[in-house]
Amino acid sequence: MNIVIKKWIEPYVLLETSKTLFTMKDYTFNGFNKDEIKAEFLKNLSKAGGTAFGLYMKNVNKFYLFTSTENVDIQKDLLENKLNFTQNDIEYSEDVNTPINLVDLGKAEAGIFIKE
Repeated sequence: MNIVIKKWIEPYVLLETSKTLFTMKDYTFNGFNKDEIKAEFLKNLSKAGGTAFGLYMKNVNKFYLFTSTENVDIQKDLLENKLNFTQNDIEYSEDVNTPINLVDLGKAEAGIFIKE
């Protein structure tokens, strides 16, 4: 499952708030290696232990991997309780490329990739 964040949020706030519940690793890319770095990021997300999610934000050339050994409900604990997002602020997508494309087109602020 993937989440598209439509409501504007300061990238620093999103990162720092996520780091209160998770450990973060980033994957920096450029125009030439984005697909390669994305593949590495998604592979590491899929094999991460515990609770994990990935993040991609507008105007930042990085993918972020957040992991926790605790059982954290990303939707409730992070998005709703910590960041005060409502159902009107987000939408869902099964396709991993949809959040990335919407962010790149400026139609979304961020994409969250939840480890299944």
